[in-house]
Amino acid sequence: MSRHSSAHPSRRALLGTGLAAGITVLSNAPALAADRAYASVGTHERSLARRTAPAFLRSGRPSLSHGIASGDPTGDGAVVWARSDQVARMTVDLSRTPDFARVTTVPGPVLTEATNFTGKLDLRGLPAGRELFYRVTLEDPDRHGVGGEPLAGRLVTAPRSRRTSVSFLWSGDMVGQGWGINPDLGGITIFDRMRALRPDFYLNSGDTVYADGILTETVTLPDGRIWRNVTTEEKSKVAETLAEYRGQWAYNLLDEHVRAFAADVPQIAQWDDHEVTNNWYPGEVLDDARYTEKRVDVLAARARQAFFEWMPIRPVRRDPDGRVYRKIAYGPLLDLFVLDMRTYKDANTDGLETVPDGGVLGRRQQAWLTSELLASRATWKVIANDLPLGLVVPDGETAIEGVAQGDPGRPRGREVEFAGLLSTLRRHRVRNVVWLTADVHYAAAHAYSPERATFTDFNPFWEFVSGPVNAGGFGPNALDPTFGPEAVFVHAPPVANASPLDGYQHFGEVSIAGDSGELTVRMRDQDAKVLYAKTLQPAKA
Repeated sequence: MSRHSSAHPSRRALLGTGLAAGITVLSNAPALAADRAYASVGTHERSLARRTAPAFLRSGRPSLSHGIASGDPTGDGAVVWARSDQVARMTVDLSRTPDFARVTTVPGPVLTEATNFTGKLDLRGLPAGRELFYRVTLEDPDRHGVGGEPLAGRLVTAPRSRRTSVSFLWSGDMVGQGWGINPDLGGITIFDRMRALRPDFYLNSGDTVYADGILTETVTLPDGRIWRNVTTEEKSKVAETLAEYRGQWAYNLLDEHVRAFAADVPQIAQWDDHEVTNNWYPGEVLDDARYTEKRVDVLAARARQAFFEWMPIRPVRRDPDGRVYRKIAYGPLLDLFVLDMRTYKDANTDGLETVPDGGVLGRRQQAWLTSELLASRATWKVIANDLPLGLVVPDGETAIEGVAQGDPGRPRGREVEFAGLLSTLRRHRVRNVVWLTADVHYAAAHAYSPERATFTDFNPFWEFVSGPVNAGGFGPNALDPTFGPEAVFVHAPPVANASPLDGYQHFGEVSIAGDSGELTVRMRDQDAKVLYAKTLQPAKA
């Protein structure tokens, strides 16, 4: 039985009353275009149209080369993702039980070279508040019955009842600073600890890959220990081409623990800087000898395409070409606001500007966030900010990479846009706002209060920081006093770039109780040990 107990209408029953008619293929322009083009030509023309490397053509039965995944779960749907090793038709079976005794089968797109043989199905019409099981099968589109072995996974849809509890995890910063998949450790086993908690979903808070992070076969630690890495061609240099960016996400899915987690836990993904290159912003031209392509805008476009191909993310319908920021409505208790503090970012400067200039959100995204927060009726409004609000994150000697610019005075630079947002929330009595972030490679809990702040026009709030999950440990960073943060909890290594062998890997857990509406945050280490916990009571509007 599912741990969710909310009822659902019979017309949405998973089996027996035509659910398949309510399930739609994801509106993914490249995948659908490839599918349509494939279907519109004859057999001879198809073989010509899909001239890929010979290894991809009719190399036996198609197989799921990098596992399966689900993402962006809602009350009536979720995205299912897969990748083939060759041209293949993707099909998804859905069931209430893990034995798949009764199934609804949903045909999906043809996976082609146009999307690096990845594909997605947007499953709609699912019952709310249910643990469901899905199975992905691939078949050669020209040879009926010639298919590979299926893979099965689990997903949980958002509840409809306010009395149904919600639980999810979050973290970020994966395979950074030269620390990759270590075969001596059996791989990235922190994902087994996360999976064992059986969360409803995982918020992947940015730096989902390190496209600028080169892996070598071995790394010698200061104490003489040897760290070994699984290596690939794409991880042997900084990513510049589309193929090299695609290889970043492919590398992470070489790990069996990551694949098992991705299959069983729906993912809500956002990006930050290392999906492209360190501390990037639009219009930047790199001064880095490792790159032959110096234009960040070119690199970002390639990285964005690979990100949307390889992550189980649902494109925003009004912006199908790559908008990352979006709201995930996860039942009456939770609205999750996923930010993109990278795509619309202004240049990294000293942060002393006093006139709003777009900051890290850009005017359009800030207007969207403000409007959606004011309209939200969920008990808790959780904002997934891929850059921390109050931590000073420098970029070189004088420039600022993050929001906080280190000055104890009035809001300046990027702080200006957040000061306006916080004031608006106070004025409109928007309560129960919590911020979750990663980026800085340690765990912390920050309590923000106008009583300690130089800018006081806001209600107190909390920001929780987690990560990394398999990268160097750093920190702690200095706190900027503008919004009055206090570091109530910090867990950071004593030296910079501590390897995962030294611990200091982290993930966070959020639980919202259906009976009381209480939100509890637990900060956990690589063994899932609880290092700190904080319970917040929901305030009345």
